[in-house]
Amino acid sequence: MNFIVDALSRSGLLRRDLDYHLLRASMVIIFAWFGYDKWFESEIRGLLPLISHGPFISWTIPVFGIRGTGYFLGMSEWIFGSLLLLGFWNKKLGVLGALGSCCTFLATLTIMPFAPGAWDPAAGGFPAMTIVSAFLLKDLVLLAVSVYLLKQDVSRVLAAREEA
Repeated sequence: MNFIVDALSRSGLLRRDLDYHLLRASMVIIFAWFGYDKWFESEIRGLLPLISHGPFISWTIPVFGIRGTGYFLGMSEWIFGSLLLLGFWNKKLGVLGALGSCCTFLATLTIMPFAPGAWDPAAGGFPAMTIVSAFLLKDLVLLAVSVYLLKQDVSRVLAAREEA
């Protein structure tokens, strides 16, 4: 085990801010890709059962319609992803992106208890997941990453303010 730990320590894994940069880049890619998918009606139609049961996003369908909801969600994801990308250079913009990211994943996680077909009745229902609840559960990790990025960027903004 010591050999593995020593090898990993020499590999650059412990480099300062590696985790921060990898997580930020990953979130940028995720928002770019998820945002892209929202421009296709087939994607939004597939998500309608989830969106319509989301306590924080169900309002988008009556307000914007199905296509408009796709555009709204896609643009929101691209804006948050762009702010996260710009956060590499401007931590204040990173704060805005991470805050938007936190809101995004809080909103999607709140769908989980209400999503149709989320709990497997053949296995006794809750907490036995189906693919629907598993799809939403991944957002728990994305929320944790968003909170981490928010914490890091707020800390960096405060540190820069103290230096000035």
